Amino acid sequence: MLSVNGKSGDQQQHNKEDEELVVVAQLHDVGGTFSLLAPVTGGISGGLGLYDKPLLCCGCGIGWFSFLMGFVFPPLWYFATVLYFGNYYQKDPRERPGLAASAIAALICSVAAIVFLLITILT
Repeated sequence: MLSVNGKSGDQQQHNKEDEELVVVAQLHDVGGTFSLLAPVTGGISGGLGLYDKPLLCCGCGIGWFSFLMGFVFPPLWYFATVLYFGNYYQKDPRERPGLAASAIAALICSVAAIVFLLITILT
């Protein structure tokens, strides 16, 4: 039976040279036996992993984008702090360092503002 492009179904399935099959095995200490874990299609060179897609905001992520732009517009640090404490990084763990840096920057900015206000009021 021929398909639309003139090749049989078997030829279409076996002409995928780029696709690899990687099998992960777990080695047991007792007796040197092993058990197979879930096979992974795509292998090392093929297929996209869970975190292979680029992050938002020009690839640097919302956290680092907020951290850098916070020097121009400091409320972005507070926005990133809300995302950090709202566990936004559970969606993509690569966001966590940038969000944490923004939360620390927001803390330093708040402390500096309070110290400035106290010095201004007391003098």
